Amino acid sequence: MNKHQKRMIVCKWLPKNIAALTLYPFVIYKKAAYAEDPVLVNHERIHLKQQIELLIIPFYLWYAIEFILRFLYCRNSRKAYRAISFEREAYEHEADFSYLEKRKCYNFLRKR
Repeated sequence: MNKHQKRMIVCKWLPKNIAALTLYPFVIYKKAAYAEDPVLVNHERIHLKQQIELLIIPFYLWYAIEFILRFLYCRNSRKAYRAISFEREAYEHEADFSYLEKRKCYNFLRKR
C-alpha cells in the first residue's frame, strides 16, 4: 500500500458531479476505481500541495471566497468552479505526472 492509498477514503455519498475531494491529508473518492485514474490522482495531489503551501485552513477560506466572487460575477456554478485559481492550475497540469517535481511555490497565482 503506497502513501496515497493510506490517505484515500471512498465515500459514495459525494454529490454526483464530484469524483474526488481533497481535505488535507485525505483524498476522498466517490468510487474506489477513481483512485486508479492517474490523471485524477495527480489533480488531487496538486490540491494537496496547494493546501500545504497555504497552511490548510487559509486554502479553504481562499477557495470559498474565490468561488463566491466568481459565482457572483458569472452566475454559473460550474464556470465559477473552473475559474478558481487552484482549479485552473490543477486542470492545466493534471496530465503532467512530473509537474509536482518542477512546480514553483504558489504557482496557482500565475495568470493563465
